[in-house]
Amino acid sequence: MKLLAATALSLSLLASAFGQSNQTGGVSSPGAAPSPPVQDSQMIKITRRGSQPSRQGPAENFTGAVRVDPLFQANAPARAYGALVTFEPGARTAWHTHPLGQVLIVTSGTGRVQRSGDPVDEIRQGDVVWIPPGQKHWHGAAPNSSMANIAIGEQLEGKAVEWMEKVSDAQYNAPLRAHGASTEGGAAQPRPSQRAIGDFAPKLAEITDNVLYADVWERPELSKRDRSLVTVAALIAMNRPDQLRSHLVRARENGMTQEELIETITHLAFYAGWPNAVTAIGVAREVFEKK
Repeated sequence: MKLLAATALSLSLLASAFGQSNQTGGVSSPGAAPSPPVQDSQMIKITRRGSQPSRQGPAENFTGAVRVDPLFQANAPARAYGALVTFEPGARTAWHTHPLGQVLIVTSGTGRVQRSGDPVDEIRQGDVVWIPPGQKHWHGAAPNSSMANIAIGEQLEGKAVEWMEKVSDAQYNAPLRAHGASTEGGAAQPRPSQRAIGDFAPKLAEITDNVLYADVWERPELSKRDRSLVTVAALIAMNRPDQLRSHLVRARENGMTQEELIETITHLAFYAGWPNAVTAIGVAREVFEKK
């Protein structure tokens, strides 16, 4: 019995020692293949904000002040690349094409984009622009507003863009496409006054839309965001809650944030009167809760 007990104890200690040496890498299990090293290309990579240097858009490809912040490069087999491009007022690209197209996501401000042969379109914060492969086009900021966009494209045989001639001042300042007109060949959406009163007072709706929204609101001397700020402030000062309601919605579409609009009302309380500000806050709460 003593011999059996001693043998069992020895086997137990041997097994324990073998297991511990496996855990520390000192002994390999018989016949087990070593674990393959993790390949760098298969690991998740995080590029921290600010770790990549910005650069100025080269003068031969841009007009005005443009800053390019690289976001990611094409890593084979993927072909996509991305950058954050910030245009100061009046700045724009030269005419160019992309072999596999490009997506622009407007992150702030108001800008413009044009395909060769088409009218100039205004683009605003939150808009997403798809530029088809091989289409000659340009894009940039509005005359009185900066614009930032994330640009995402793909390389074809290592090439991402074909640069062409500069956009002239006449081309840049060409009339904008009418607000609400479709860029996809569909029917244009009814304009604001047509939607609101067109069925009851069609002539008044026509005059308002043609003069106010198709002319005054489209003038490039003020951005749509600034025009919304002026309009909202005037309607608060005059205590016009019915008109204010629709223009708060429009202001949000034109790039003003909820916080900016609330601060506008707060500021106006000391100039337009406390009751007007309280009324405006009630309208704003109603509008913002419906978003």
